[in-house]
Amino acid sequence: MYLLDTNVFISAKKLYYSFDFHPGFWDWLVHANTEGRVFSIYKVYEEICRQEDQLTGWARDYKEGLFLGSPKDFDYHLQCVTGHLKNENHRLSDIDEFSDTADAHLIAYALSNSFKVVTLEGVISRKGRIKIPSVCQKLEVECITPFDMLRQENARFVWKPDNG
Repeated sequence: MYLLDTNVFISAKKLYYSFDFHPGFWDWLVHANTEGRVFSIYKVYEEICRQEDQLTGWARDYKEGLFLGSPKDFDYHLQCVTGHLKNENHRLSDIDEFSDTADAHLIAYALSNSFKVVTLEGVISRKGRIKIPSVCQKLEVECITPFDMLRQENARFVWKPDNG
């Protein structure tokens, strides 16, 4: 099962899977979600809703099934993530910044439920910026790109000419 980062939704909307010319991607997300394979978390939903646009409306339509709330053991796993960051000697301000975003929450949720984290973040960062793939690697949480997820799921978006 997969947990999608905020940047997967926003980049898809802005760049390669825009609602106007690639509705199949969004339909596939809903389908994979109803089959219990693709999810995100409520903290990602909150980040998406910081602006009002077509993605926000779409997220509201699928809020209940797609965006998961915290499981009962979530606090323990979030403490594991932040404890790891402290052990890695990250600055407290960087840990706080990471923990305030959906990033730490995605990893904690993945730890508690054996999800793969799906993000467009790379491992390399500016000085001090903690990145999802680096933390996932250290905590042995699988972290992949959305393109890897689509390949693993054998998603196909096939164009069919309009015969009308």
